[in-house]
Amino acid sequence: MQSVTMMSDIIGLSKLGGRFSRRRFMTSSAAAAAGYTLAAGPVRADVVKTDADGLIAEDAKIKVSDGELPVYFARPAKSEKPPIILVAQEVFGLHEHIRDVTRRLAKLGAFAVAPDYYFRKGDLTKISDIQQLLQLVNTKSDAELFSDLDATVAWAAAQGGDPDRLGIIGFCRGGRTVWVYATHNPNLKAGVAFYGSLKDPPRDGAPKNAIDLAGEVKAPVLGLYGGEDAGIPVEQVEEIKEKLRAAGKRAEFKIYPNAPHGFFADYRPSYRKDAADDAWKELQAWFKAYGVLS
Repeated sequence: MQSVTMMSDIIGLSKLGGRFSRRRFMTSSAAAAAGYTLAAGPVRADVVKTDADGLIAEDAKIKVSDGELPVYFARPAKSEKPPIILVAQEVFGLHEHIRDVTRRLAKLGAFAVAPDYYFRKGDLTKISDIQQLLQLVNTKSDAELFSDLDATVAWAAAQGGDPDRLGIIGFCRGGRTVWVYATHNPNLKAGVAFYGSLKDPPRDGAPKNAIDLAGEVKAPVLGLYGGEDAGIPVEQVEEIKEKLRAAGKRAEFKIYPNAPHGFFADYRPSYRKDAADDAWKELQAWFKAYGVLS
């Protein structure tokens, strides 16, 4: 793999360290059958499973200029004009973990939508080789990303969601998406970035990273990071924090000292329950503070 494709989010995932017992993880065939992406590595047997009771949770497709954008959405079955929250995926595609998080947000009263904005590259959940996966996702331009997210918001609004209470969350590469989308959409009320990369090198279609764009952030963003993240050192978090402060932007950060990259991903060996549970509480408080959630 060329060094330019080795973004900080993947460095963080690849350098977790430590050993784990295979007995606590699904077999590859079981993980694939459950809807997880094999390139993500071993999948924990005790993943968090959120039911769809009281929800409408389905797949849908949104017409965009060059095709149909697949999405997974979940919303309360009995709710008028719920807030819209976008769920920005990791590099692993729209797999079961992202779907489960979407249902969790719906349980909080949101119209949560996870767009599969890598659909033009094929079904990423079927790819087992991380290098092949990265070669695909690293060709995604920010302009195309913004267009897909805007189309998702418009679709959710047409389905009865409230675009005046728009939020976004994202994990890993999706955490970067939160930062950059906050510079793009002036109607965004708030965002929550879980260990989103901050200082990736420039690439075609994405010439600036989150730190470069700090002065352009339009919405308040909560950054949730691990103190043991091998790809996103605390120094980078402090750097963007200072840039945001100097620019008068609204942002807060919480660093979990003993947590690695991917600490919220309950399907991965990186999962840290205490940090993940606290981060979920922080997310709810943030969205309530800025009028996304009631």
